[in-house]
Amino acid sequence: MQIIHAKQVLTPQGWQDDLEITIDANGRIAHVGMQRQAPTDRVSLLLPAPLNLHSHAFQRAMAGLTEARGPDPRDSFWSWRRLMYKFLDQLTPDHVQAIAALVFMEMLEAGYGAVAEFHYLHHDVGGVPYTNLAEMSHRITAAAEQAGIGLTLLPVHYQFGGCDLRALNGGQRRFGNDPERFLRLHQDAVAAVAAGPADFTVGIAPHSLRAVDPDGLATILEQATCGPIHMHLAEQVAEVDEVVAHLRARPTEWLLANHNVDARWCLIHCTQMTQAETIALAASGAVAGLCPLTESNLGDGIFNGTAYLGQGGTIGFGSDSNVHITLFEELKTLEYSQRLRDLSRAALATQDRSTGRVLFESAAKGGAQAGGRHCGVIEAGFWADLLGLDDDNQWLCNRQRDASIDSLIFGGGGQACISDVWSAGRHVVQKGRHFRRDAIINTFKTTMSQLETNI
Repeated sequence: MQIIHAKQVLTPQGWQDDLEITIDANGRIAHVGMQRQAPTDRVSLLLPAPLNLHSHAFQRAMAGLTEARGPDPRDSFWSWRRLMYKFLDQLTPDHVQAIAALVFMEMLEAGYGAVAEFHYLHHDVGGVPYTNLAEMSHRITAAAEQAGIGLTLLPVHYQFGGCDLRALNGGQRRFGNDPERFLRLHQDAVAAVAAGPADFTVGIAPHSLRAVDPDGLATILEQATCGPIHMHLAEQVAEVDEVVAHLRARPTEWLLANHNVDARWCLIHCTQMTQAETIALAASGAVAGLCPLTESNLGDGIFNGTAYLGQGGTIGFGSDSNVHITLFEELKTLEYSQRLRDLSRAALATQDRSTGRVLFESAAKGGAQAGGRHCGVIEAGFWADLLGLDDDNQWLCNRQRDASIDSLIFGGGGQACISDVWSAGRHVVQKGRHFRRDAIINTFKTTMSQLETNI
């Protein structure tokens, strides 16, 4: 039994002071109440550790390598994408596991308690299946176990190079399956996850309306009836135009008209939606999965957060390309995008909750829903995904309640305040450091020395 004493705790009932949180041997919160026992740990500020709802772990190894202007003056997301395909022709299963372990460690040190890994690198170079069809899924699971992070594995169905059903080519071939083979791979991934910790789970991820045709989407949704459903949706103007040309509707419009989009769904990015689509998606109960740092890096556009939250929509946050893994900066970037677009301040605040609290509670609630994970609040029965912070420093200055979260997000030193992180009761970050930090970094550095990074 672990016993945490916290000076301030953000609970479902609001802020409470001087609480005791006990964690049972299974990694769940057993009790939240008055301090009554000698603690195993003390923290100044205790928050639910959100789930990172969208990650492509392997792309972390590309961080910083695609920032030069290419020969095409219209350099964009699509040129970045071509470079990504060249890079992944080098990756072996050992490389992928080492990169993923670093990513998951960095997520934990940034305050995330779990991750939904949108996993589409399935096969060997040229699209040749491994002897174990789900080899790469096993490697992602192994990396999550090594880091001690909670995992929702999302095997991705990816079949075509565009809405015209053109064949995959180059690096894309490592992603590709027809529906029948994908469903076999998914079952193998389910077995891989079942052999891991009790808090690991599996969902399904049709990649996008460009990469999966309507028949293939219907087939996999009919077969995979459990767990969350994630899909990229309406990220880029060119994507919207392509879907309109072939499906005669905008991506969000088409999906809502043709499928029962509900709370199982997490639609990633949604940076290119009309006002009507924004209202309709909010009403569906789905999570809008936002990745503001990656969306900024790729020039995707600005999510209509004020309208979406104003209509009662649910959002969560992910690190996507993992160009910079930092929970508090993701939250701040969304808020600042709304301010820049609308020439406003405190865009997402409400009358009773500050901007930072709205952002943080949205991240915790939306991440839990998107990951199909019983977490996101500090309450008995939930997984003990907890974020402990020190407030006696130059960034927080012992601030109280909403002001403490606002300072974490907008004051610039939020990550430096992180003292402890628990994932399903696993005390993986202590005094701001992951318990396997040095070994994971050394393996990652060895991996990077083996890769050609001049892409």
